[in-house]
Amino acid sequence: MTGLPATGAPPRVLTVAGSDSGGGAGIQADLKTMLALGTHGMSVVTAVTAQNSLGVQGFWELPVEAVRAQYRSVVDDIGVQAVKTGMLASAELVEAVADLIAGTDAPAVVDPVGVSKHGDSLLAASALDSVRTKLLPAATVATPNLDEVAQLTGVEVDSEDGLRRAADAVLAYGPKWVLIKGGHLSGDAVDLLTDGSEEHVLRAPRLDNRHTHGTGCTLASAIAAHLARGESVPEAVRAAKEYVTGAIAAGFALGGGIGPVDHGWRSKGA
Repeated sequence: MTGLPATGAPPRVLTVAGSDSGGGAGIQADLKTMLALGTHGMSVVTAVTAQNSLGVQGFWELPVEAVRAQYRSVVDDIGVQAVKTGMLASAELVEAVADLIAGTDAPAVVDPVGVSKHGDSLLAASALDSVRTKLLPAATVATPNLDEVAQLTGVEVDSEDGLRRAADAVLAYGPKWVLIKGGHLSGDAVDLLTDGSEEHVLRAPRLDNRHTHGTGCTLASAIAAHLARGESVPEAVRAAKEYVTGAIAAGFALGGGIGPVDHGWRSKGA
């Protein structure tokens, strides 16, 4: 792992993502998740969004040199046990971050964020090829939802039977593992985790709660936190799914639109 060991410090996890001013997704969700799961969260801000429960009103990318400087500052001094990527916005940022995580001796969870919960685009169309050819090959685990699978591969899935086809299409770009999130299908919330030979189907009951803002960010960060704690990919994904299911069940209304999942649900049950 990168960096000198920190005596007594919790495992360190780095999120490389956009800021959500509403606090439900993005870096804010990532850091809350990392804290809830017993790790030390650190951040590289790639973009700033004006965002609330109703949608994304605007976003502004940071310069590539600012992103690279944040990353090197953290990794070279503090070190990391896992990295998670989220909103990267442009081809230049995607390629810079892909190079950084490829050169870091730690597992990388890539959430290939394309659109927000409200359908707002968070990735330039020109960046899609960079995600395919640069970012996905650097991923230990890629976590696309079905809309992102379609955006990246052209494969459309409308039933559980299509999850394997979607996984194969994403794996063709080079990630070690892919978690195809089937949350947009009807019926149970079913996800497929595979490395092309080993398969795990993760199933949870669909919860009647519309307040699910930040679900994808939270799941990817939870996977990264469990990987940082030394768990295998299947163990980390299974534990992350359990955490996110609880967070969705406890999601709460905020503002006039879609509220966030509750990252601190476990502590409230204590």
